[in-house]
Amino acid sequence: MNKTIRRASVFSLLLVLALLVRATWVQFYEGQALADDKDNRRNAIETYSAPLGNIIVGGRSVTGSTPTKSGDLTYKRTYTDGALYAAVTGYASQAYAPTQLEGIYTDLLNGTDSRLKSVMDTLTNERAEPGNVVTTIDPDVQKAAYEALGDKKGGAVAVDPKTGKILAAVSTPSYNPSSLTDANTAGTAWQKLTSDPEKPLVNRALRQPLPPGSTFKLVVAAAALEDGLYSSVDERTDSPDPYTLPGTSRDLTNENPNAPCTNATIRTALEYSCNNVFAKMAVKLGQDKVKAMAEKFGFNDDKLDVPVRAYTSVYPSDMDPSQTALTGIGQFDVTATPLQMAMVSAAIANGGKLVSPHMVSQITDSGGDVLEDYDDASTKEIVSSSTAEQLQSAMETVVNKGTGTNAKVPGSTVGGKTGTAQHGENNSQVPYAWFTSYGKSDSSGKEVAVAVMVEQSDAARSEVSGNGLAAPVAKAMMQAALKD
Repeated sequence: MNKTIRRASVFSLLLVLALLVRATWVQFYEGQALADDKDNRRNAIETYSAPLGNIIVGGRSVTGSTPTKSGDLTYKRTYTDGALYAAVTGYASQAYAPTQLEGIYTDLLNGTDSRLKSVMDTLTNERAEPGNVVTTIDPDVQKAAYEALGDKKGGAVAVDPKTGKILAAVSTPSYNPSSLTDANTAGTAWQKLTSDPEKPLVNRALRQPLPPGSTFKLVVAAAALEDGLYSSVDERTDSPDPYTLPGTSRDLTNENPNAPCTNATIRTALEYSCNNVFAKMAVKLGQDKVKAMAEKFGFNDDKLDVPVRAYTSVYPSDMDPSQTALTGIGQFDVTATPLQMAMVSAAIANGGKLVSPHMVSQITDSGGDVLEDYDDASTKEIVSSSTAEQLQSAMETVVNKGTGTNAKVPGSTVGGKTGTAQHGENNSQVPYAWFTSYGKSDSSGKEVAVAVMVEQSDAARSEVSGNGLAAPVAKAMMQAALKD
């Protein structure tokens, strides 16, 4: 054979082999990545070629699917009471990545979860019938929180202390997820939502950590009792009023200058929300002990999944004594979500034991058979039963005759703690109003723990307080949860 022809043949053969190797590589190694690429239109076409599974609240679907009128996407997602449940469901959009439960359970809801496949589905490689997500949300508690927050900017969470079930997760202002489901109109809605200064897409119940103010005093009190710094909530403390922050000439005063805060007991200090008592208590304990207690309650946990990943609530490190003092009243760099502060009250209400909070009870296939059950949640001891009982007693004093009287619920035992957290340099902006509490029905034995944060309202600055703005919301939620 001619040398030139032979060389050309070998070169051509090498090119063919190279093409075969490349095709094999793309098909077997890069194929899945290409299939999963967010810009692959076929994924959206496949996802919306049939109705999605549903998210269930109180035994009924709050999601659905409806045929589209044009385009290559056959169905689109719909929502019932979308704004009410947006902080729970999130959205499934033809144009944007899904969020919240819609995002976490995408495969289950679109039928691609391998646990849904029957033998025939596996043989034919057909997409299975989609599954459903059964939530722990109580529609009455959710609605009570949403309506009580009204036009306020804030977040609220309710938890069953015995089971860890999240009964409500509300964020206001909210939005209607249905506005984002249709690819033809989602862009305009997205622009409107993302440019809104009120930030309706932010989940303030789970993912908006802010200074918790005086509600954090419960954590400091728990640390003091567990450490043995004080033997009971009725032992007098060594707390001058005003308290001069260590290493400074700055005096820390109290909201009520006539409150009996000098050397007050923990009970009295919680009742009147005495800053001097808890600032000095934090310094005396030291930041490491306060931090250890905060972390037992859930602070600094960057993997708190309920199953939505909650934003980390923070107790800081490496502080000087004056900064540690400020953390004792929930200021400086302390931040918390409503979920976190509901967990604090839940653990205290449950005898010192915290059951892992969760908003999904189970996931099922299309026929209702359970694929995974989440209600057998883990439990850990945060404080002793003795400490929990003492804190319960003190929190009940707060509601019965202290700063939290607006949270009283007839026929129930309620304990709580108010908080008004400073906002802006030198408290130049409107403070955040907080309230965390638990309620126990005197007749049915039902229990609930709640936390409410009001970030902004139309109330005058002088009227902003945990008792004035947040406690009435907590009361409405507890009434809904505890009703017979």
